[in-house]
Amino acid sequence: MPSLLLLFTVALLSSWTQLLTEANSWWSLAMNPVQRPEMFIIGAQPVCSQLPGLSPGQRKLCQLYQEHMVYIAEGAKTGIRECQHQFRQRRWNCSTVNNTSVFGRVMQIGSRETAFTYAVSAAGVVNAISRACREGELSTCGCSRTARPKDLPRDWLWGGCGDNVEYGYRFAKEFVDAREREKNYAKGSEEQGRVLMNLQNNEAGRRAVYKMADVACKCHGVSGSCSLKTCWLQLAEFRKVGDQLKEKYDSAAAMRITRKGKLELVNSRFNPPTPEDLVYVDPSPDYCLHNETTGSLGTQGRLCNKTSEGMDGCELMCCGRGYDQFKSVQVERCHCRFHWCCFVKCRKCTEIVDQYICK
Repeated sequence: MPSLLLLFTVALLSSWTQLLTEANSWWSLAMNPVQRPEMFIIGAQPVCSQLPGLSPGQRKLCQLYQEHMVYIAEGAKTGIRECQHQFRQRRWNCSTVNNTSVFGRVMQIGSRETAFTYAVSAAGVVNAISRACREGELSTCGCSRTARPKDLPRDWLWGGCGDNVEYGYRFAKEFVDAREREKNYAKGSEEQGRVLMNLQNNEAGRRAVYKMADVACKCHGVSGSCSLKTCWLQLAEFRKVGDQLKEKYDSAAAMRITRKGKLELVNSRFNPPTPEDLVYVDPSPDYCLHNETTGSLGTQGRLCNKTSEGMDGCELMCCGRGYDQFKSVQVERCHCRFHWCCFVKCRKCTEIVDQYICK
């Protein structure tokens, strides 16, 4: 009997340790300021040992590329902001809950929402690293060395300092995927399925940034004649990347793990996902009620739109529980006039508006 109790305790501690490990994430770099390596005093504790949420592989990469960590944190922050924008009018609104897991237990479910979060975070890292290269902030990379596009007119110059999306893609793949690749689960297990799901969505996020980078040009010439153009590779606005990933979220493919350790479609009538598509392995919670187990924060107290029939409407947002009405005072700038030279002067207008919150 004592031996059974001991085995149960060991198993419980093992699963608890695994949950704690999973709860920590490199996303937490976005929630804590990351200092530049040159700001550390000689003899002080190395920067990498002080950063929370890194896996062993990511910590090794941190030691090799310490100057990159500021931009990885910036990329994570960009991804979180974009996630919160894209889901601002939905029941799950990408809320951050603490400094270690960032999004809480909801990320333990392999849902569509988790898929989007992994993708947009990986995209944020590609975006931040690519731009840091162009701006000369990293010693291991510089301007983009992408070959001249074949369809560029012959008299246009190619060679302005472009965003180094090639380096950004490669480094983001190495760093972000390290956490998943160092896990060793049994072939065909649910845990392995989740690892493959995460890797697929990381790749989809990186490819969105890579594929959407495009040629930008600047005119040169007397009096703006544009007799000469210089062109370079430039990242797309991150909002456009977020919009595309949101479309991929809407069409994400439901997958399951096979005994051979591969992901396959739950419904074989659909086309298999490409490396640019999002995938998920678990159904989403309804996010209606606060639930400690799933990590759902619920929608009680959320603002809703009484006249909308979409997800932001009171009927759907409040999950049929009803809503309360209250009046609030909004102050806005109004009657703005331009004064020569050179400022704009506005008045402040107050308006009492009706607002609605879920019960």
